Amino acid sequence: MNGEPEIVKNFLLKTLLLQGWEKRIDRFKLGEGAMPASFKVLKDPKRGVDTLAADFGESAIGRVAPADSGFWWIILLRAYTKSTGDHTLAETPECQKGIRLIMNQCLAEGFDTFPTLLCADGCCMIDRRMGVYGYPIEIQALFFMSLRCALLLLKPEAEGNKDIMERIVTRLHALSYHMRTYFWLDFQQLNVIYRFKTEEYSHTAVNKFNVIPESIPDWLFDFMPSRGGYFVGNVSPARMDFRWFALGNCVAILASLATPEQAGAIMDLIEERWEDLIGEMPLKICYPAIEGHEWQNVTGCDPKNTRWSYHNGGSWPVLIWLLTAACIKTGRLKIARRAIDLAEARLARDSWPEYYDGKLGRYVGKQARKHQTWSIAGYLVAKMMLEDPSHLGMISLEEDKAMNPVLKRSASWIV
Repeated sequence: MNGEPEIVKNFLLKTLLLQGWEKRIDRFKLGEGAMPASFKVLKDPKRGVDTLAADFGESAIGRVAPADSGFWWIILLRAYTKSTGDHTLAETPECQKGIRLIMNQCLAEGFDTFPTLLCADGCCMIDRRMGVYGYPIEIQALFFMSLRCALLLLKPEAEGNKDIMERIVTRLHALSYHMRTYFWLDFQQLNVIYRFKTEEYSHTAVNKFNVIPESIPDWLFDFMPSRGGYFVGNVSPARMDFRWFALGNCVAILASLATPEQAGAIMDLIEERWEDLIGEMPLKICYPAIEGHEWQNVTGCDPKNTRWSYHNGGSWPVLIWLLTAACIKTGRLKIARRAIDLAEARLARDSWPEYYDGKLGRYVGKQARKHQTWSIAGYLVAKMMLEDPSHLGMISLEEDKAMNPVLKRSASWIV
């Protein structure tokens, strides 16, 4: 956005070099495609040289390797290419290999019967135990987006690319159908789940994941408006995590994982439940918070993820750029302006904290670091996008008609 692509190019190449490192955690070797969660610059004043030290999870809380960093790398490479018009970086053998390694790792065949990507707790932005193990919406949306970006960046004529591109196309079709069908929730679908029969066998089963209707949490019946919908947090056998997760739903809109009707319904939900999802500081990372015995069991009594704090219903200013981008794509600029106005009233005054606490996001987080780069950057990107919506093209992908399954129209969808 600032017209400084060399900085981005350098970042892409440096992190690509780190991908090539041997990655071991307690003598166990990670897959070749794994990208680091972070890295530090180590300075040697005697020799006058700087070196990079990457963290692939061996230094992380809980020792969890990131599933999302490789996806973000591909998305950033596509953003660089789209912004500059320079295809030479993405077409270098090194970048082509880097994309292939990431794709090979996440497209590997195993025992899973779903097209979604199986992930551990703590493998994404929510990097502590918060019950997002299984098939979290954040990872599925980023996975979908990176698959589409990889398809745009890979050269068909390059060795090894044709096969992987065919596998990507197959996975995209299955993943889009699965997510739009089984992860989508609105008033109509909630009523269907409420009336589910259980213990159904064979291909004729309606309740394919054997979700027990009694597992629907009480808060959801009041939260779900008649107009609006969203992708739930997780779906797996006998388990449906009905929580709202902001990042996954915003990325789903930008990647066109959400159909235009679903994207509009997500925006409707944000408007209808403004106090819950936006409050006094955009944007709730998830809703609602878990507490009591559920908090003890799900988080392991995590003292940082107490109710309405940090990942457990805390408000993260960095997410405002994703909300703004989704608003621009869906033509709902009023939502973005209103959210940015809220952030502007406090962020600078509060010294740009990492996150806010409380049901409305009223308080600076109890352990929030201040002067956070990503809190500042999230706000700046949101402002710049609103001033020049053409920036959206770097991060947004248009709908792929070939992937659209035949879906029943929901009462909340907008024509």
